Amino acid sequence: MRLIDENGTQVGIVAIRDALQMAEERGYDLVEVAPNAVPPVCRLLDYGKFRYEQSKKEREARKNQKQAELKQIRLMPKTDDHDIAVKANQAKRFLLQGDKVKFNVRFRGREMAHPDIGRKMLEDIAEQLRDIAVVEQRPLMEGRVLSLLVAPNAKVLKAAQQAQKEKARQPRPQSTGEGGAVAVAASDDEELDDEELDDEELDDEELDDEDDRTKA
Repeated sequence: MRLIDENGTQVGIVAIRDALQMAEERGYDLVEVAPNAVPPVCRLLDYGKFRYEQSKKEREARKNQKQAELKQIRLMPKTDDHDIAVKANQAKRFLLQGDKVKFNVRFRGREMAHPDIGRKMLEDIAEQLRDIAVVEQRPLMEGRVLSLLVAPNAKVLKAAQQAQKEKARQPRPQSTGEGGAVAVAASDDEELDDEELDDEELDDEELDDEDDRTKA
């Protein structure tokens, strides 16, 4: 076997018995680091510390890697072209961040007789997003909901992951002073806009329910 000592210096070809004796005398472990080499390569090191450092690196890598989320966007058969364009742009933002997007067209009452309207709507959206997304699930009816699932294509996903790594490498800004307060406020406002959009969609659905009850 080829032996490397605790300082990274190559000792040379030695017998396993001699390598074990050297490890014991110096208070290190004998660890095989390249079993497929000819001859195999072993090192003298503190195995506990080595495993700790490896685990730490793995945790940091997982921490810096953004986990893809599933974003859901609600639509209705009577959603107009302008609102569809707004939803498509919202989906683009999610996709460019590396997230998947599921469009849900909810049918009510007599709308169930015209699923082709929702299907056409979802196909048009998929066409608008085809430059940055791939269709993972074509329009599928689930009860009263027609769904389309799209995901960022390989190029977009790679760019999103790279951007996340670059962001993780940058030092975090201090939150002291007016500059930090402004930065935090801007971030909060951006998240609030998404919540307001969801609330607006919910209000539309509630109004639809009231209209149905009035007609009844």
